Amino acid sequence: LSSSGYLSPRKWAAAHSALQKALQDEVPAEHPVPHGDRLQVFQDQAILYLKYLQIFRSLEEVYEQLVQPQKRRAVRMVLDGLTGRLLELKAQMVELDQSEFHYFDDLLLDLKMTPKDLEIPIPRYFLRDKMQLQRNRQMIDSALLKQRANQTVMSLEEAIQLLQMSERARQGRIRAQFMKELIQSKRGIRRHTWRPSGLNPDQAAIQIQKVWRGFVQRRNTSRQRTEEMMFLGMIPVETSAPSPVQLQGQWVSSSQRLIQDQNEEEYQRVQLSVKQSVLDVEGTDIKEALQDQIRQWFIECRDATGRFPEFPDEEDGGSASLFSQKTPEQVGDDITEGLASFFPRERRKRRRKRRRKCECEQTESEAGFIQSSGFKISNTKTIKKYEGE
Repeated sequence: LSSSGYLSPRKWAAAHSALQKALQDEVPAEHPVPHGDRLQVFQDQAILYLKYLQIFRSLEEVYEQLVQPQKRRAVRMVLDGLTGRLLELKAQMVELDQSEFHYFDDLLLDLKMTPKDLEIPIPRYFLRDKMQLQRNRQMIDSALLKQRANQTVMSLEEAIQLLQMSERARQGRIRAQFMKELIQSKRGIRRHTWRPSGLNPDQAAIQIQKVWRGFVQRRNTSRQRTEEMMFLGMIPVETSAPSPVQLQGQWVSSSQRLIQDQNEEEYQRVQLSVKQSVLDVEGTDIKEALQDQIRQWFIECRDATGRFPEFPDEEDGGSASLFSQKTPEQVGDDITEGLASFFPRERRKRRRKRRRKCECEQTESEAGFIQSSGFKISNTKTIKKYEGE
């Protein structure tokens, strides 16, 4: 993975070593002693949660920088596993703490982390996949709309009637709005009738100056406060246009995504061609090898159990179930115990055979009793009176 030209080897190495260490801490070599303190168990789970969260953020950046499809698939599997583990740890912490919100102040201090590290970012690949899904839905919607385009349109009379209804409604709304404004203006004139003010011109000018000076001072104070916060780095600097560094970063990101898409398309195309070539060149040999394995399995089962088993049904896995890692002795034990999933028909046959055997024994006992009483049983299973001399 570290051979990628867009990927810093240190970032991948750090994420890989951190993941290995976290797994060793979670699954130690020796069996840990169970804790009886709920708070201690919560602290252990919270530490694992924070470590996995940091690893997830690092691997997400690694995944975005990779351009090889095979490596991206490998990292994606790890990311999906980390996501599932984070959800499991969150559920365990909620159960232990009896709360959806947790306080990690002491743990953040011990692990030398900041509150910003607790933010769970939405993976960028998740957003892209969602956008692709939306595009597919739009394509399906457009196809459906094209199919509906051939439907019959409304007649000319219906269209004229619809336009007349819309126009009458529009005129009604305009007239209602005009009457409402007219009534409000009349009420305002009556309510705000001009009355001479008791202030002289000098006092009115002083009042206006006081209000204006207060507004100007508040505006200047707000601007000075914003400039000071920008100087201290507490808020981002407002720029009208992106800086050259930002433009370079955007260009690199777009180039990476373009290369990723091209490599993915090429990978899919080559995968199909390789699969077809293997099927054409080695398909016959593979088929014969699988048939030989199935025959060998039947022979080994016959040698171990004394009879040939039946071929598994489709619901039992079909021929794929024959390639499970089971020895003939294990299959024989499964048959003996009645637990083999390969032979549901065999079990039914054995049950029917035992039932027929019991019925035959009962019939023979009844026949012996009837013959001792002077009757005989014909081949048609009808009882006739024995007429002996």
